[in-house]
Amino acid sequence: MAEQGGRAAKLVVDHATKFYDTKSGPLHALDNYSMTVQDGEFVCVVGPSGCGKTTLLWSMAGLHSLSSGEVRLDGEPVVGPHPEIGMVFQEANLLPWRTLTKNIHLPFEIKGTKPDQQWIDHLLERVGLGGFGGKYPRELSGGMQQRASIVRALSFNPSVLMMDEPFGALDAFTRDDMNLMVEEIWLETRKTIVFITHNIAEAVFLSDRVFVMSSRPGRLRAVHDIDIPRPRKLEIMTEPDFFAVVNEIKAEIEHQSEHARQTPAAPAAPAPQEASRAHG
Repeated sequence: MAEQGGRAAKLVVDHATKFYDTKSGPLHALDNYSMTVQDGEFVCVVGPSGCGKTTLLWSMAGLHSLSSGEVRLDGEPVVGPHPEIGMVFQEANLLPWRTLTKNIHLPFEIKGTKPDQQWIDHLLERVGLGGFGGKYPRELSGGMQQRASIVRALSFNPSVLMMDEPFGALDAFTRDDMNLMVEEIWLETRKTIVFITHNIAEAVFLSDRVFVMSSRPGRLRAVHDIDIPRPRKLEIMTEPDFFAVVNEIKAEIEHQSEHARQTPAAPAAPAPQEASRAHG
């Protein structure tokens, strides 16, 4: 297994290309996209709106098939939902008629396995939801619901956590608290985390590396190493060096967006027929 920086490769995206079949013809979402995520690494993916970030993440999680290319976890192809991959979506997606605890238990019920309640209780305490297990989603704030969704994703102790813009709908103060919490959980568990966000400052604050995507079809534009000591405090977001990295990435994304606006769309190439919904 290939290694980078002394750590083994955990996730490899190898020349991923994705077309969606739409009523107006094939939509080219990803084009020959490759990346490697090391074991225990925290990476963020950013890029222009609609560039294929969510398509990439869902493909990495085995929730979308690729038109060509491959995703590998620990050297093995990912061809469907994987027990070593936990997923946190843009919305908490808690069932309103089930308590918080029963929402967390739902994946275990579906699989017919017994949850590790001691681990779940530890996670609930860790995210500040100890004692809320009997509450229903309507009794929880948006931030609390997303905390619950993180516990659900970690409840079966996967080695990889995928997070698809999980804090985009939260207010700025709650978002800051959630970012601190996610870093604390990562420092404790050393899970491999792939985090999608539109917020460049959030990406720089959380990441070991930031991957920048081009406009659709999504290609890898640049990779930025974030050399900031951990644990990180919110105060670093006001420092000149932090601003410099954020502005560099922002300029790359703005250049991509401007280039996309000025470049006429090319005719779509023939693609395999897939009745799927495009995500970006």
